[in-house]
Amino acid sequence: MDAHVGEAIVFTRRIRLLAGALVLGCLVLVGPSGPIDGPFASSLRDEITAEVVPNRVMTWNICNPCGENSADRAAEIATYAPQVIGMQEACVRDVERVRDYLKSRYGLIYHVEYGTVLRNWGRCGGLPWSPGAYGQAVLSAAPMTDLVHREYPDGGSEDRGYMAVTTTVGGQPVRVFNTHLAQRRQEAVRAAQTDVLAAEIAPYDRAIVIGDFNAVANAPELGAMWKLATDVDAECQPSSFSGGCKPTTDWQSKFDYIFLRGISPLKHRVHPTRYSDHHMLYSDLDMSTAREGS
Repeated sequence: MDAHVGEAIVFTRRIRLLAGALVLGCLVLVGPSGPIDGPFASSLRDEITAEVVPNRVMTWNICNPCGENSADRAAEIATYAPQVIGMQEACVRDVERVRDYLKSRYGLIYHVEYGTVLRNWGRCGGLPWSPGAYGQAVLSAAPMTDLVHREYPDGGSEDRGYMAVTTTVGGQPVRVFNTHLAQRRQEAVRAAQTDVLAAEIAPYDRAIVIGDFNAVANAPELGAMWKLATDVDAECQPSSFSGGCKPTTDWQSKFDYIFLRGISPLKHRVHPTRYSDHHMLYSDLDMSTAREGS
């Protein structure tokens, strides 16, 4: 799929979602003329059904604990409908609700795998003796296999880790990694974590690595990643200073990446959102050279 086709799909989807919202608004004002489960309701659901863009991947640190509504997060994701979404700071309960909203409101059906690194009542709720699970998650429109999730030997001030799955992007099987590195001002810890992650990526000729790396492009701790892959932002290079990369956070730093190994980007976009302190980053990819076993 080329960039023009992708743009057309997004435009069409936005028109459908707008039409559905206008009709729902009318229902609120004048009330339904028939039963909610009648033919009209079925037609309305058809109108707001989105379509997954098969070669699109997204990374999003959804921010926990931020108290945001899962329905709002789902609406943001549905606007761009990526094939694969990697989330960081993801509570399992939140991800489950997001997935349910994506299915019930937008007709987007995703499989999900988790890379839980800790259980935290303060972040994820639950009961003190049964707190919610927290870490990474991958949602994919295609089934996922060969799940691996690991905690880094040293997480820094909070447990951190990575996960990996094999799934389909653009009609081709590919290994997808999702990670969240140590918090800011822990450069040495991040450097060790990046070395661990790079060693796992290296055997794959083609891979997609998404996540919140908590470091700008020219930070020394990202050196191991730049040796293996490139970012979807062609202007963002390891020699770049802050002005060379589009920021992905509210504090105007580039911390979020979609690294590609043996795969070419078609276009990417950074989408600021009020539902997290990190922006949504997505890219359409050229998967024409990706083959099974890469």
